[in-house]
Amino acid sequence: MRLVLATANAGKLRELQALLAPLGIDAIAQSHWQVESVEETGATFSDNALLKARHAAGATGLAALGDDSGLEVDALDGRPGVHSARYAGQDASDADNNQKLLRELQNVPDAGRTARYRCVLALVHSVDDPDPLLCEGTWEGRIATAPAGQNGFGYDACFIGNGMRQTAAELTSDLKNAQSHRGQALRRLVEELAMRQR
Repeated sequence: MRLVLATANAGKLRELQALLAPLGIDAIAQSHWQVESVEETGATFSDNALLKARHAAGATGLAALGDDSGLEVDALDGRPGVHSARYAGQDASDADNNQKLLRELQNVPDAGRTARYRCVLALVHSVDDPDPLLCEGTWEGRIATAPAGQNGFGYDACFIGNGMRQTAAELTSDLKNAQSHRGQALRRLVEELAMRQR
């Protein structure tokens, strides 16, 4: 199976390609076809994942996989949520977003720093696919008091998964993919695809 990955995020591309490779799926970034990212105007992760997938499928004529994901912090009423990539501003870097997050949580004790990563994957076989496949994964954890680690991207340097002592940015790629919201969503997607093909 050949898929267009509907994202310009280098970290997401690396993770998705690593997760899809063992399945024999040829996953190619939309930039290979000079496809620009679509504006994320959806109110939910599902809305945005589907928007991205349909945009890439329409531009390339191929099946496309859209990903929308982010961090939900309980003490911040679920923020940054769908605005995770631009939490500190439209052109914010990962460091900018992490600094804003830690600043907002500076007076919150450990017990109140619970959070989760959420990912929704949307697979469409064409731009007007009437039956898109949507799968979700969550990774429960908490927010550290200071960033640590050089691996990963986004909020990984500040996120510690339940049962772990290291941040997501301190984990190996294999260990992160085994635990992560994106890995969970993709495993569900593969299961759903297998069921549909029976």
